[in-house]
Amino acid sequence: MNETAVAPGSRRFRVVVFEFPWELGPQDGRYTIREQLGEAPAHVLVLRTLSAPERRRLTRRHGRTRALQAPPDPPPTAVATTRGTLVDTAALGDYAAASRWLADADLAALADDALARLNRVLHAQRVASADPYARDVALQQALVVRIGFGDGERVADGGWDRARELPRPALRAARTRGAALRPQERLAALLAGRDVALACEELALRVRVDIDAGRLREAALGLGVTFDAALAELEPWRDAAGLAGRLAALRDRRDEVQAVAGAALQGGLDDAQIAVVGSALGQIEAALRARVAGSPM
Repeated sequence: MNETAVAPGSRRFRVVVFEFPWELGPQDGRYTIREQLGEAPAHVLVLRTLSAPERRRLTRRHGRTRALQAPPDPPPTAVATTRGTLVDTAALGDYAAASRWLADADLAALADDALARLNRVLHAQRVASADPYARDVALQQALVVRIGFGDGERVADGGWDRARELPRPALRAARTRGAALRPQERLAALLAGRDVALACEELALRVRVDIDAGRLREAALGLGVTFDAALAELEPWRDAAGLAGRLAALRDRRDEVQAVAGAALQGGLDDAQIAVVGSALGQIEAALRARVAGSPM
């Protein structure tokens, strides 16, 4: 992009740019994000569909939809690509000041923070549209992540003056080859009927998504159900997978967890209650990993 196209003295604004290989849900446009009611917008999210598949209408005959003939070995269907540009409304200053900021910026932290704000918009879209299949996004799902800055006119249109591109996100934790193969082994066991997917496993995943997205009330409420489901469903494995000690530790925390879930019904949580949600979910996740490790595949 031509950096000389914008006056050097004009103000620049920080941007984090994501591109995903699907339509995120909200229509293209600009969305203002306020931290609190009555405050000035802290961020603006600019959504733009960069490419989209051709939408062919099915022909109708006698009031019925007629399916089209599918050719053998068709080429891959084109997919939509959506760019989401999160603009921080706090100005950096001129081009020189913005360049200094970009040189020293913690790109990973900025990407994580921007992703949380993007997911806040997607969560609001899910609620507003009553669409249970709309979902949050993860950093590793992005085609590209860029951190940069631009003048007001350019960023308002979803662009930037300068940006640095993050490398493709790697797995958060290093794994040995044996550990990396474990999920594939379990998938085969589940499909073959040699293992069973527990309800508490799916519930724990939902709580983890809520925690990562900062939806702490939802996480606390979900944890209450997850906790009781885990206690009941893990009981048959207490001896086979060596879970007796873990189950005893979970039972000792049940009243504490349910008290936090009850508090979440009344409103927000304090720091101590938030810590309970995180640590209790960690115990459930550890118990679930132990069950899989101790069960024959």
